[in-house]
Amino acid sequence: MTPLQLWLTILVMGLVTFLTRLSFILAWGRIEMPDWVRRALRYVPPAVLSAIILPELLRPGGEPINISWQNERLLAGIVAAIVAWRTRNALLTILVGLAVFWGLKLIV
Repeated sequence: MTPLQLWLTILVMGLVTFLTRLSFILAWGRIEMPDWVRRALRYVPPAVLSAIILPELLRPGGEPINISWQNERLLAGIVAAIVAWRTRNALLTILVGLAVFWGLKLIV
């Protein structure tokens, strides 16, 4: 792939992404969604977030599944999940999760 082809590919994919998102923004309020669709869409963000985060917590670096006390990421993730559940504060959740992760990295 030549540099020109690479940049054209990036440009076209960026344009496709932009237009896809723009179509939903322009249609917002004009299209009435059934209640069952709205209820179902409430579960999309947690499902996507779980699909992104859980593999990295359970298989750090693509290794085999590691559910043990030596898995700092998993332990920090559990603590962060508890903080998120109890406080509903995103910044505090991130700070506590990082502090626990770095603390465990120093110990383990």
